Amino acid sequence: MRRFLRSGHDPVRERLKRDLFQFNKTVEHGFPHQPSALGYSSSLHLMAIGTRSGAIKLYGAPGVEFMGLHEENNTVLQMHFIPGQCQLVTLLDDNSLHLWSLKQRSGTSELQEEQRFTLRGPPGSSPSATQITVVLPHSSREVLYLGTESGNIFVVELPSFRVLEDRTISSEAVLQRVPEDYSNRRPCELVEAIQEHPRNPNQILIGYSRGLIILWDLQSNKATHHFLGSQQLENVFWQRDGRQFISCHYDGSYAQWPVSNDNRQPEPLESKVPYGPFPCKAISKIYWQVTKNGLPYVIFQGGMPRASYGDRHSISVIHGSQQIAFDFTSRVIDFFVISNADPAAEFDDPSAMVVLVEEELVVIDLKAPGWPAVHPPYLASLHCSAITCSHHISNIPLKLWERIISAGSKQNSHYSNMLWPIDGGTNLAPDPPQRDLLLTGHEDGTVRFWDASGVCLHLLYKLSTVRVFLTDVDPNDNMNPLGEDEWPPLRKVGSFDPYSDDPRLGIQKIYLCKYSGYLAVAGTAGQVLLMELNDEAAEHVVDYAEADLLQDQEGYRWKGHERLKARDGSVRFEPGFQPFILVQCQPPAVVTSLALHSEWKLVACGTSHGFGLFDHQQKRLVFVKCTLHPSDQLALEGPLSRVKSLKKSLRQSFRRIRRSRVSSRKRRAGNIAEVQEANAKFDQAALQEMELAPVQRKIEARSAEDSFTGFVRTLYFADTFLRDSSRHCPSLWAGTNGGTVYAFSLRVPPAERRMDEPVRAEQAKEIQLMHRAPIVGILVLDGRSAPLPEPLEVAHDLSKSPDMQGSHQLLVVSEEQLKVFTLPKVSSKLKLKLTALEGCRVRKMAVANFGSCQTDDYSENNLTVLTNLGDIQIISLPFLKLQTRYPCIRKEDVSGIASCVFTKYGQGFYLISPSEFERFSLSTKWLVEPRCIIDAPEITSNNHLHNTSGMEHTGRRSRELGRSSGDTGEDERKSGRLMEHALLNDEKVLKEIQSTLEGGRRRGDPIPIYQRSRTLSTRIQELYRKKFGKKSRRTWAK
Repeated sequence: MRRFLRSGHDPVRERLKRDLFQFNKTVEHGFPHQPSALGYSSSLHLMAIGTRSGAIKLYGAPGVEFMGLHEENNTVLQMHFIPGQCQLVTLLDDNSLHLWSLKQRSGTSELQEEQRFTLRGPPGSSPSATQITVVLPHSSREVLYLGTESGNIFVVELPSFRVLEDRTISSEAVLQRVPEDYSNRRPCELVEAIQEHPRNPNQILIGYSRGLIILWDLQSNKATHHFLGSQQLENVFWQRDGRQFISCHYDGSYAQWPVSNDNRQPEPLESKVPYGPFPCKAISKIYWQVTKNGLPYVIFQGGMPRASYGDRHSISVIHGSQQIAFDFTSRVIDFFVISNADPAAEFDDPSAMVVLVEEELVVIDLKAPGWPAVHPPYLASLHCSAITCSHHISNIPLKLWERIISAGSKQNSHYSNMLWPIDGGTNLAPDPPQRDLLLTGHEDGTVRFWDASGVCLHLLYKLSTVRVFLTDVDPNDNMNPLGEDEWPPLRKVGSFDPYSDDPRLGIQKIYLCKYSGYLAVAGTAGQVLLMELNDEAAEHVVDYAEADLLQDQEGYRWKGHERLKARDGSVRFEPGFQPFILVQCQPPAVVTSLALHSEWKLVACGTSHGFGLFDHQQKRLVFVKCTLHPSDQLALEGPLSRVKSLKKSLRQSFRRIRRSRVSSRKRRAGNIAEVQEANAKFDQAALQEMELAPVQRKIEARSAEDSFTGFVRTLYFADTFLRDSSRHCPSLWAGTNGGTVYAFSLRVPPAERRMDEPVRAEQAKEIQLMHRAPIVGILVLDGRSAPLPEPLEVAHDLSKSPDMQGSHQLLVVSEEQLKVFTLPKVSSKLKLKLTALEGCRVRKMAVANFGSCQTDDYSENNLTVLTNLGDIQIISLPFLKLQTRYPCIRKEDVSGIASCVFTKYGQGFYLISPSEFERFSLSTKWLVEPRCIIDAPEITSNNHLHNTSGMEHTGRRSRELGRSSGDTGEDERKSGRLMEHALLNDEKVLKEIQSTLEGGRRRGDPIPIYQRSRTLSTRIQELYRKKFGKKSRRTWAK
């Protein structure tokens, strides 16, 4: 009975666990899933991205990141920074506005939601009366102008979101001076754009969908100019001097309009269809940027000919005779141009264009010749081709790190040398303590090497395996098939390419030895490539070897895809990892397990048919082992085969039902009296104990006839005691989906005879688990109960030599339980039944080293286990005691659980979307998270911001889910100086101020702090004008 009791409470151990273990989700790497809005603050140098799930993410300099989430989880349609403030306003598709602030706490900045507001009309009014289409934060930082579908513009006070009804701009007031024949067209149906005058904050430009544009004076509350457009309006943009503006339209045209002081009806100076004369798509957004050399930059989205290029996602840049239409591989969400942020400057002088498309962020250098792209330090498009697997390596040696970076830099020669233009905030995070690599395998046959040391996941190097094989597409083909003289002048940009030349190229397993530089990559069609790092380009023949895992057994016929055909002759490879041998498994099924031992120069690979061992130094096959069961016909169909046996599936289902019925009848047929007597004795003994073991579930044993029992799940090399306790030898262990463990003893010749004598292998052990649960992992513990070191780790003095004096232990982790065996006898010693006790199944396992946050002298190795419920359990070695449990991934997120990868020091990554990794930490000592601060911009005087942001918003895109644009380049006014000392020292002035505040209190209406500060500021300005006899132009500190 005592063997089933739980261990008692140990306060010392509990305190130690608090020093070792702590769960945190720290940072999200990659590109936001389904982006829907973009914003930019030219004063803070921050960029904001909103998503369809209601998330908002702010980015500045590398390492400066913030994240917020709306409670409603609605689509973010627009994002606008408040000029000169660390504040952001978001508009959701439920017509709600939200105010977010960056506030400093404990030395760092945090993003917090301050207010929320929904614009509502009078009772009985239609929803379109208050459906917001445009948001304009005024440079005074006190109000928002909200354009609606009804044509009315509402004014909302900040930060209270109080509607100032007396300042509403109605469509009736707008039409007072419009010619009668034009007003009969109902031109004020929908507000498409609102922009503030770049030199006069008391004037705003309002554009309506039918083409009417008015210049509205805020002081006199009337329209001063009407611009009568004949085409449906999409957007407007002010030129920096305020003397002209440019409008873009649905028919693919744009027009320049003069703004004069006379009362004459303005006519467009120029109207142009850049890709005419045939019908063109709408130009949805436009920039007009003036430069010192006199030639402006005209930048616009869309406008392509409908018939031939209507499916292209493009942004065109025109500068003098140079014109390029940047062609993106996914839909453009929004864009902004980074230019001179000084409002007093005479020229815009644009430096970069930032484009948010559905699947990536693209930055174009507008200063360099040819306008090349800028390599992003974050927001990497992880899913440029679908991720199929991942592999993490900790603590990379400096020499290997530098060689990988060198190879990657040669691939990035086409990128601009421009420094990253979005550089707001200060990164306070300490430098990473070590260099970590995250390798991702992709569907198109590439492996990408990511710097995972810190907050930013940065691409270092890309490896392609396509050159080894004959495919339909030549790898030397140019991305841009059009020549220089083609029209329109399209140029492909971006790295997102969701299409694979051949699904068989997909990478399934990766293994990198950080000490030797050997890399093994396995794919979907049974191909295993062995590579080594070369700093120079080379041309050589890739050797070929074949491993027949069926061993010519009769009665088996492969029904799946064919193998990839290797290229004949020599192949040229660029600097980096270059393959030197290709091992082809037959049948060409998906490689399901891979292990590399660089010290012994051996590689093992397994599929659903068996596994084999290959000597890559002598380039010969050592042995193969077929694990296929006679009933495993599904294993012969392959993952890409459309042939599915419905009859067999039904047969297996009925067999399971029949077995469960038979077993239940046998249980009921027992002697009921004997069972009751045994239960009574057991209950009496149990009551004498303080604590009982949890109830164990009954687990039905799996049949050997179940499909894929020969599926090889894991391979493991170990130098341990396999035959007797006096001599240790190299060994290879393999675990299958049917709960079988195979152990092979290896004889590896010494180094001086390594090329002369062959490596020999002999099967030494075979273990069959009772419940035939799939094997997830295998681990050998040395005499100190520590995991065996990695190959070459001891030779590089980075690990202690394993203890070969004491007895070794074998840990076998299946989906249902963890079991420890003694070696070499392979007798059961300990086990932990996870499925029986908790109803969960093991999906991933790894050994992690946890260091204490209190002292550097203590650390311990534990097993980290991820279950099918999304929980992570930390289990002690070798006693298999559960230390702690953390909920990490939703149990419904099957792809997230399948993509999880653990690191050596208690961290992990898993995919929360096809384009994003969530990083988490289980350790108190190893924690990678953003720590940054945003300083509010300083206040300057007598300067008004030139609004380059396109705060205008296309109402049509606001109404459509996911088609949105936001504040994309808002140049904000810098703050002003404090008021003169003399005014504040005037006794009469101070008395009048005091009476103003007291008067508000006497009316019984308490004044909020923010309103009181504005009342005080307004009163001071009035007194200043009264005292000095002139209108003050200064910007007063609030």
